[in-house]
Amino acid sequence: MSKVGKKQINIPDGISVEVREREIMVTGKNGMMTIPTLEGIRARLEEKNLSFEAMRNSKQVRSNWGTMRALVANAIQGLTSGFEKTLILEGVGFRVMKEGEGLALSLGFSHPVKYPEVPGIVFEIEKNSILRIKGFDKGLVGKIAADIRAMKKVEPYKGKGFRYSDEIVRRKAGKKSVGSS
Repeated sequence: MSKVGKKQINIPDGISVEVREREIMVTGKNGMMTIPTLEGIRARLEEKNLSFEAMRNSKQVRSNWGTMRALVANAIQGLTSGFEKTLILEGVGFRVMKEGEGLALSLGFSHPVKYPEVPGIVFEIEKNSILRIKGFDKGLVGKIAADIRAMKKVEPYKGKGFRYSDEIVRRKAGKKSVGSS
């Protein structure tokens, strides 16, 4: 039995959920998300509660049960309050700038790196070094944050590059100079 899959989802005011044969549509003030129904799972909508049940007792269906519930719960949370990832850029001369709705990143390369606009995602920049990525799709916000971080990962010697706001970077000692004896 799935501990996550058993829990009911309470649907808040302002969110409408429609259960179809192969998908679940969640609509809110921020937008609309469609979640495809995973194999062997049936969704049941009763007034303001949504529950899921497994149709068979196989390992894959039990795994899908909790996953399906988590995907719909994330969609509801995203459409009510949204998701946010914060990236911090450290390094002399490194900076993040808005270019239209996309980004222009100065990361120490011979050219500025461009990141295009993504529908449903908002970029906020603070002090040219703090980038906030906001949106209602949890997976998309995480993917974009990972893509931007991959452009210049934080290095362990001086700490230059992108890091998440809650990430702890383990610093290494550089080369030790050998004293003359």
